[in-house]
Amino acid sequence: MSTDKVQYITKGTDIQFSVKGRKWINSDGRTNMPSGEVFTGPIEDSVNGTAYFSLPSVFEGHIVKGITLTVKDGKIIDWKAEEGQELLDDIFKVPGANYFGEVAIGTNYNIQQATKNILFDEKIGGTIHMAVGQSYFQTGAKNKSIIHWDMITDMTQGGKILADEKLIYENGKFLI
Repeated sequence: MSTDKVQYITKGTDIQFSVKGRKWINSDGRTNMPSGEVFTGPIEDSVNGTAYFSLPSVFEGHIVKGITLTVKDGKIIDWKAEEGQELLDDIFKVPGANYFGEVAIGTNYNIQQATKNILFDEKIGGTIHMAVGQSYFQTGAKNKSIIHWDMITDMTQGGKILADEKLIYENGKFLI
């Protein structure tokens, strides 16, 4: 893919990152079930902005809601949760967890509601997710951590994705 800069924009979110030279992978039913996402890893020091994750997320049995992350030059420098702040504080003490290992778009429109099971929820059509911590090295990404935690947000109510400043996705659907 020749795209360099990607930007996610929705309520509480305006975050951009480079994917130049990274491989996008289509989760097409051969592994990682249920299927329905496209993902890659961002250039580690390229992520900048704020991301609000509107769907509840579960990590090791603990629910965290309303996560907001602020990122500068790839590093998560501030984090807040409407519920579960203590868990976030603990997560970002883990080496490598304060960088993103994955950026992705959910494409399974047959999954229509959040279940608090990340393997399903990250695939919901009309969502994006970003994982803190460990990268998928097959994408070309390099971040290492014992953590890989997907955080998900709804894009169906005014959400946009720009690729090299061109609008390619709006309100949870690809335009091209």
